[in-house]
Amino acid sequence: MKTVNSLSGGKTSSYIAANFPADFNVFALVRIEDENCKFKDEKVRQEIEDRIQAPFVATAEQDMIIYTMLDLEQFIGQKIDWVTGPTFDQVIKNKSGYLPNKIARFCTTELKTAPIAQWRYNNIEDDVEMRFGYRANESKRAKSMSQKLNDNGMIEVKIVVGKHANGNNKWKMIEYCKPSFPLIEANVYKDTIESFWIDKQVRFAYMNNCVGCWWRSPLLLSHMNEKEPEKMNWFAETEENNKGTFRSDVTFREIMKWKRQIKLFDEDFNECDSGYCGL
Repeated sequence: MKTVNSLSGGKTSSYIAANFPADFNVFALVRIEDENCKFKDEKVRQEIEDRIQAPFVATAEQDMIIYTMLDLEQFIGQKIDWVTGPTFDQVIKNKSGYLPNKIARFCTTELKTAPIAQWRYNNIEDDVEMRFGYRANESKRAKSMSQKLNDNGMIEVKIVVGKHANGNNKWKMIEYCKPSFPLIEANVYKDTIESFWIDKQVRFAYMNNCVGCWWRSPLLLSHMNEKEPEKMNWFAETEENNKGTFRSDVTFREIMKWKRQIKLFDEDFNECDSGYCGL
């Protein structure tokens, strides 16, 4: 069985890469097509296109996550495989313009899980143990994932494995991986992880996961708008140009127009607010 570290770009999964070496490390890049959000470093942008073998205009996450993964690869001295699926824009188009939300969270499947599962199918013939970055206080998340296992103790994922004669996709259900949670087993909490990265040459984003993840509170999304107005505008325009809204209580345009009475600071939020999308 081969081991794979599933990396999200945050400090927790990066801690696993640094302290629990695996046969493979993999990171799924979420892409968007908005030129207003274009990644500014042309040299690095070209490097990423070479890695993913696909056009890269921008990411729905903070741009710093790109440097996180490049720094981390140097720090651990081991290759990180970058994968990507369709752009976020294309995923929504494929869903006839319907938007993902808290009930139909297909973005995680389409943008994270499916690309990694496809990479695993194409590159690893053996069974896979996939390490996930759940800390010692997140056993409920681990239990929830474990409840989805088949009789062989594996997560199953449906992926495209070719084309039929008529041009339609040929689908196959594969045994994607056996999940494992090394930080829970080692009793590692957030304080240990934060301390570990204090003096290390790896840059991290303020928060990983999509800038406009609708699992975040409106207050945090308003704070993210101060940091990433162009990317928040992509979420607002996506709502306006498609069917439905990401949230049921407020639109992204309304959030962007908020005029708060108090100044919010980075310390007012933590990664527990970040959306939990690091698969």
